[in-house]
Amino acid sequence: MKKLVPVALVVIAGFSLTACTSSQRTLTGAAVGGAAGAALGGAVGGYGGAIIGGAGGAAAGAVIANN
Repeated sequence: MKKLVPVALVVIAGFSLTACTSSQRTLTGAAVGGAAGAALGGAVGGYGGAIIGGAGGAAAGAVIANN
């Protein structure tokens, strides 16, 4: 399972390169950011860290993808 997360992040990040519209970029950015934030937050703080990291990562990913 731990090896699947980085592979999934790379695949989802690849989708962000092909996103055409602003809403597609936003959704992909949120997905990539949320997955990365949850993975890092979970590694550092357990279940609570995964929730906080996922929410923060999704918000940051959506903002970054739109700019």
